[in-house]
Amino acid sequence: MARIGSKRPRAGQAIIELTLLMPWIFFLFVGALDFGFYSHALISTQNAARIAALYTAQCPGTAADQATACYRAQVEMAMMPNASQFVGGCSSGPLRVTVTPFTDSEGLSASRVLVTYQTVPMIPIPGVVTGQLTINRAAEVRVFGD
Repeated sequence: MARIGSKRPRAGQAIIELTLLMPWIFFLFVGALDFGFYSHALISTQNAARIAALYTAQCPGTAADQATACYRAQVEMAMMPNASQFVGGCSSGPLRVTVTPFTDSEGLSASRVLVTYQTVPMIPIPGVVTGQLTINRAAEVRVFGD
C-alpha cells in the first residue's frame, strides 16, 4: 500500500534526465580534451620556433643552419604524439622548419625561423575543428655577433 505523498513514483526521473543530458556531457568532455591538446600543440610549436631562432641568432655562422635548427625544434616537440615521424628531417612530414637569414629594417643581420606542425587527427567538432590542424609559428631574432 502506497503512502500519500510518497516519492516512489518519481524514482526514475534522475535516470531519464541523465540519459537526456549524456550526449551534451560527452560533447563537452570531448571538446575540452581537444581544446587542451590543440593548446598544447600551439604552445609547443611557438616554443620550438623561439628556441630554433635563438640558436640561429648566436653568431653569423649559425644564421642559416637549417639542420641544427631542425634538431632543436624536434627536441622541443619530442612530447607530441606523432614525434616518432620527425626522424625524416624537417623538410616534410608533420614538422617543417625553415630558416631564413635576412637584414632587418635597421640594417642588422637577423634570422627568421618558421615552424609548421600538423597535429594528429582528433575527434572533429562540426563547425569548429575539422579534426586535424596545421599550425604555423614564426620567430625572428637579430644575430648577436653582428
